[in-house]
Amino acid sequence: MSGHSKFANIKHKKEKNDAAKGKIFTIIGREIAVAVKEGGPDPANNFKLAQVIAKAKANNMPNDTIDRGIKKAAGEGGNVDYKYVTYEGYGPNGVAIIVDALTDNINRTAANVRSAFTKGNGSIGTQGCVSFMFDKKGLIIIDKEECDMDADDLMMTALDAGAEDFSEEEESYEIYTDPDQWSGVDAALKEAGVVPVSSEVTMIPQTWVELTDEGAVKNLQKTLDLLEEDDDVQAVYHNWDESEK
Repeated sequence: MSGHSKFANIKHKKEKNDAAKGKIFTIIGREIAVAVKEGGPDPANNFKLAQVIAKAKANNMPNDTIDRGIKKAAGEGGNVDYKYVTYEGYGPNGVAIIVDALTDNINRTAANVRSAFTKGNGSIGTQGCVSFMFDKKGLIIIDKEECDMDADDLMMTALDAGAEDFSEEEESYEIYTDPDQWSGVDAALKEAGVVPVSSEVTMIPQTWVELTDEGAVKNLQKTLDLLEEDDDVQAVYHNWDESEK
């Protein structure tokens, strides 16, 4: 699993992500609504809700906001019918792109996603056309400069909590987990005083694509920006090696 550090990509995105914190909370709020509707408001009896709450806390969502979202979803305010939908396609030079959305209007979302691909000279593909090139994993990234724990101790803490793999990169430690084990490993690290710079369940590319043509980079960035600005889009995964730009 190691061999390609995502830390450079995380640093590149951090400023943009900080500015988009409001959207992240909106995304998680929708996920809370769906989880409560499907399994009830008690995270002890609703594993999906427990995972969404872990994601909310990993993104520093206030507990009061989480509680309000659960109560709203459990009451009359939770009657909006959101649906999960995934789109797959290609950017310039065959860059693989996966788009996860949560929407109350599939026609609107499909049109917006298709438009984002088209404006960046990409194309929507069929279901499954690129997802086989990714592995779904929990990924926890820790900045070496912000971690006081010895690398061996950190590795053992993560592995004891259920992590699958530990990688030491130039500037970071990267911990990979089974998606179902992610929240437990994340909680164990935080209990040990380790605060990740990024912690999420994500899609890890099996191979990465470098773009050297400036026009291709601009087109792909246009597609990614349009997708990330769309309120219905939950997450965008791709195999473009941003650290090379």
